[in-house]
Amino acid sequence: MKTAEIRRRFLDYFQHRDHVVRPSASLILDDPTLLFVNAGMVQFKPYLLGQETPPFTRATTIQKVLRTEDIEEVGADARHNTFFEMAGNFSFGDYYKEQAIAFAWELITSPQDRGGYGFDPGSIWVTVYLDDDEAAGLWQSVAGLPEERIQRRGMKDNYWSMGVPGPCGPDSEIWIDRGPDYGPDGGPIVDEDRFLEIWNLVFMEQERGAGGAKEDYPILGPLPAKNIDTGMGIERVACLLQGVDNVYESDLLVPTIALTEQLTGRAYGARSVDDVRFRVIADHARSAVMLIADGVTPGNTGRGYVLRRLLRRIIRNARLLGCEDPVMRQISGAVRDAMSPSYPELVTDFDRIAGYAEREEEAFRRTLASGTTIFDQAAAATRDRGGTTLSGEQAFRLHDTYGFPIELTLEMAGEHGLAVDETGFRSLMAEQRRKAQADAAANKGGHLDLSAYRDVLDEVGASVFRGYEELQSEASVRAILGAEGRLAEAGEGEIVKVVLDRTPFYAESGGQDSDAGRIAGDGVELEVLDVQRPVKGLIVHDVRVTKGELVTGAAVHAEVDGEWRLGACQAHSGTHVVHAALREVLGPTALQSGSYNKPGYLRLDFAWPSGLSAGTLSEVEEVVNLAVRRDLPVRALYTDMPGAKEMGALALFGETYADEVRVVEIGGPWSRELCGGTHVAGSAQIGPLALTGEFSVAAGVRRVEAVVGIDAFRFLAAERALASALTREIGGTRDTALDRVRETVRRLRAAEKELARLRTRQVLAGAGELAGGARDVNGVAFVGARVPDGIGGGELRTLVNNVRGRLGADRPAVVVLVGTADGKVPFAAAANDAARDRGITAGAVVAALAPAVAGRGGGKDDLAQGSGTDREGVAAALAAAERQVAAGGIAPV
Repeated sequence: MKTAEIRRRFLDYFQHRDHVVRPSASLILDDPTLLFVNAGMVQFKPYLLGQETPPFTRATTIQKVLRTEDIEEVGADARHNTFFEMAGNFSFGDYYKEQAIAFAWELITSPQDRGGYGFDPGSIWVTVYLDDDEAAGLWQSVAGLPEERIQRRGMKDNYWSMGVPGPCGPDSEIWIDRGPDYGPDGGPIVDEDRFLEIWNLVFMEQERGAGGAKEDYPILGPLPAKNIDTGMGIERVACLLQGVDNVYESDLLVPTIALTEQLTGRAYGARSVDDVRFRVIADHARSAVMLIADGVTPGNTGRGYVLRRLLRRIIRNARLLGCEDPVMRQISGAVRDAMSPSYPELVTDFDRIAGYAEREEEAFRRTLASGTTIFDQAAAATRDRGGTTLSGEQAFRLHDTYGFPIELTLEMAGEHGLAVDETGFRSLMAEQRRKAQADAAANKGGHLDLSAYRDVLDEVGASVFRGYEELQSEASVRAILGAEGRLAEAGEGEIVKVVLDRTPFYAESGGQDSDAGRIAGDGVELEVLDVQRPVKGLIVHDVRVTKGELVTGAAVHAEVDGEWRLGACQAHSGTHVVHAALREVLGPTALQSGSYNKPGYLRLDFAWPSGLSAGTLSEVEEVVNLAVRRDLPVRALYTDMPGAKEMGALALFGETYADEVRVVEIGGPWSRELCGGTHVAGSAQIGPLALTGEFSVAAGVRRVEAVVGIDAFRFLAAERALASALTREIGGTRDTALDRVRETVRRLRAAEKELARLRTRQVLAGAGELAGGARDVNGVAFVGARVPDGIGGGELRTLVNNVRGRLGADRPAVVVLVGTADGKVPFAAAANDAARDRGITAGAVVAALAPAVAGRGGGKDDLAQGSGTDREGVAAALAAAERQVAAGGIAPV
């Protein structure tokens, strides 16, 4: 069974059981607790937590998922991928354990000719949480599983959460016994290669706090409702139903492996280290293509770094397999061809996707080339000394400075008859990892390893920041850096990093975006794109050379865009004022936990257990704007940490501070925070501030967003214009407009309900006439008709069922109805038992008629439906349905 069919059957099964089919969310859904979507339920978190009211009580999805915890281990076993598809069915306070188990059991054990997956019930084992007697009992009573095939496991294995604060609960996993060829008997607790997990049913009933990913975290309390969240691994089911040994040999990944065989001249399946390399390429290529499709681009931090790491592992493993030529466009094309039936955007957006992959490949190939030269020098020096081992320090420098993979260093050392001090290398890598966390925040968006910045700092000294006192500074260019290290010069059109001896440009930190502006010298002009502090003491400007040539040592004039800085100051001071207003209205526990601000906009995250009412938000906004009107003095002063604490200054969200700290006051003690950002001189300069949103970003953390200054004025003007236009349309005065809108909406909803009721009655009233018009088609009572415009898919399904019932059960009967509604062409077919006994199924009839209306459809043998777009093809569709009935309606001999 092809993967596309596995996906289709899952969605069809649950759609026919009143689940709303939802599309997959992006891999980079806006959730600050997650780097990528790592579970099928992420898009439903607000519903599970009770933060939002779901528009449906049942849903089903095929969700794109990316998990990166064990990238280095990918390919070593038969089960794990970085990217995979998670099929899920969800209940939001509707059904619970018994129905979830019944649904899963029916789908996986029903014969394939009845729309199921056809797994042998005797091959199925389940695990449940240690004390979940209810689930264990239901597996026996609902599914008939014997007690010996129901195993209990602890929190690590059978209590599910996303690994971060949020919804959680006990789960029950479904396992398939692949037989003695794959390992010893005894169930999943004995061997997880022989017994392959395919589906996890999570009984989502609690909310967890911070702590370990799988264990050692507090349970904060029950969720507002008991929910169901399941996840079935599409790739694992495909592996089993396609009769292959592992997920890498299924129909979605094996084409990439086959292409890699052609590109490298090596064969897959030899059970050697080469097999792992083939798997890494296939897995990472799919992950990388899907990430780029969702908007991620290669970089040195966060999501961009994960993508870069995946791409470089592909290139490295292709090289280790013997391929010296570029491969990324061809491999990306293999992924596109395999995945585009489910994700057509991979075709339309392929040039952009492949372009990013190719550029990263080109850059890494240059890195490999430069690293090879350094390696050759190190190898020659080692041999000249009479040594036989390349030092760990040399291997680490190749990796750290040149991005040279240790595996490649080992391979090349072997070719030179040398060993490598891997222990020393691993020790230095461990030390680097310890330092990485402290450096990560300052390393945003860079293209160089931190050692290159440290070398510059050691050589030219610390940068002097003049931005508190001035917006223009005379300066000297101390260093120019490109993607591969130090440069002597940079020409027009190039984007490089520049270090000045002094600068008025604020580097992004403390939630404040970096300054914009220009740098100019004799015959050269630079546009400042970004400013960062990659290492303490060094300010680095990302610039584009717009004119002339920049050389090290040149005298330049650095000038911040004054309007940009004013907007940045307004937003940053506005952030402080909003924080103070929240603490005034809500109390001192409403502490900031994160922020971001740029000209005209700010957002602030703060600790608070629940959403803020409209009245509370209005009060906060009023406190803010009263502070603006009072023109509170803004003052910055310097002291040490003990002095700052004694003053009551707030130190925020785990920041680290130097011995001397900067305290910013707005209105004296009313707002007193440790802050290195730029600010207005008095609060009146902030200008108007309007709160535009308030929502949850994590358990116990809320976020407010606001616009400030001229952006706030524009926002309020637009709101005023909207209110005036609405008042004119609805009539009355502004004071009565809201009540009038509410009454109009109430009446509209009531009218829609009544209209739906009348339409259903009207539709069913025509059922008798339709049944009376049945014609004999080769021994089958056939009704094929176009229904009046406006009858949607749900009404059509009701109508075909009703007409089929009126035709009786004594003779074969098939009903096919086609309509037009909302620009679409819905269709439905129903076949009674007698028709199905003669080989006529509703699904086959729908498949036959769908192309005529440019549509797709599916369903079960007794009832199927779908939708198309070509209204002109209705007559042809009905004719195709009749031909299908005639062809299948041959009486058995």
